[in-house]
Amino acid sequence: MEKFLAKSKAQAAARQNGQPQSKPAPQPLVGDFWRFAVLFSFVVNVILLLVVAGLIGLVFQIKTSIAQPIVGGLHASFQQMQQASIVSSIPVSDTILVNDTIPVVFDLPLNQNTIVTTTAPLVINGATVNIQSGGLSLNAAADIVLPAGTGLPVQLALTVPVNQIVPVVLTVPVQIQVPVNIPLAQTELNAPFTQLAGIVGPYDALLSGLPSSWTEAFLGR
Repeated sequence: MEKFLAKSKAQAAARQNGQPQSKPAPQPLVGDFWRFAVLFSFVVNVILLLVVAGLIGLVFQIKTSIAQPIVGGLHASFQQMQQASIVSSIPVSDTILVNDTIPVVFDLPLNQNTIVTTTAPLVINGATVNIQSGGLSLNAAADIVLPAGTGLPVQLALTVPVNQIVPVVLTVPVQIQVPVNIPLAQTELNAPFTQLAGIVGPYDALLSGLPSSWTEAFLGR
C-alpha cells in the first residue's frame, strides 16, 4: 500500500512538472485473476439470487397450501364454535308415581227398566183380583200382601247427583324424546373457544396480509 501511494505521488508530481509518465509494466496474471474474480463473483451472485427466489417461491407455496389453510381454518372453526349450539334429543324412559285425589261432581240421569226386590211385606190396598179357575170365578176388590223378596219390574226415570272424592294411586310409564338446544356461548366452553380464537386470530391476519405470489409481491394484487 505504501509503495502504491508513493508511486501515485510520483506520477502526480511528474504531471505537474510536465515530465512524461512512465508506462506501468504489464501484469497479465493480475489482470486475468481480476477478471476471473469478477466473473466468479457475478456467477455466485446469480446463483444466490436464484436460490433466494426459489426459497421465496417455496415460502409462497407453504403459505397458500399449508400455513394459511391451517391457521385460517382453525380461526374460522373457533369462531363458528362460539356461535354453535348443541342440538339433540334425549330419550327419557321412566315411571311416575301418581298419588292424588280427584273430585268427581256430576249429575247422572237414569232412564231404564229394571227389577226391584221388596225387602219387607208390601201391602197393596184396593187392588182388583180376577181369578178364573175351574168352577171358581172371582172378580172383586181386595187387599194384597206381597211378601219380602218379591221382584217387581219397574222403569226408573230420575237424575242422580254424584259428588265424590276419588283417590288416585297409580304408576304411569313415561317414554318421551326431550329436544335440547343449548348455545355454546351460554356454557363453560365459550371461554376456551374465545381464548383460542384470540390466540390464532393475529396469525391468521398476518398470513392474510402476506403476498401469495410474485404478482402480489410486486403489483400488490
